[in-house]
Amino acid sequence: MSAHRHAGGSEGGKAGSHSPASAGHHHRKAAAVDVPTCIITVSDTRDLESDTGGALVAELLRGAGHTVVSREVVRDEARAIADALSKALDAAGGRAVILTGGTGVAPRDVTPESVEPLLERVVPGFGEIFRQLSYEEIGSAALLSRALAGLARGRVVFVIPGSRGAVRLALEKLILPEIGHLAAEAVKTR
Repeated sequence: MSAHRHAGGSEGGKAGSHSPASAGHHHRKAAAVDVPTCIITVSDTRDLESDTGGALVAELLRGAGHTVVSREVVRDEARAIADALSKALDAAGGRAVILTGGTGVAPRDVTPESVEPLLERVVPGFGEIFRQLSYEEIGSAALLSRALAGLARGRVVFVIPGSRGAVRLALEKLILPEIGHLAAEAVKTR
């Protein structure tokens, strides 16, 4: 059985049963269709014109029927990242925030440290699975990624690397299939 089917596809039990597959299926029915999302790119060298990773996030979100509420680039500085995230969490109509960049281990990569204190709940499976999928594509360098996800102020927050390959992987394999479900759950935690 594929992971997709196990996590909420049509296999896995009769209607009304309490199997994990039927529980996942139930949650997906309640998931939001359009999840208005704010995009924040963390970079000392990019601006909106040269930010190809953030542009790809926007393209993939729109292609899946989601609204892009805002898109901005902030410097690799803890205060700038935290301020931008706080502003995005307060954005009218926003239900999700995706931050790209600053997730490595270099001294200037401070996105995870800047974001995690603002999260009320961390979703550890996101980073774990992202690194596993990355490993399948790029090998052991995947362990350098500190991608993460969590819930804050009734919103879902994703922190992913800024490369186009990592953006595509994160969006197509993890974020787009689950953003509606996570956004629906995030509202319940508010």
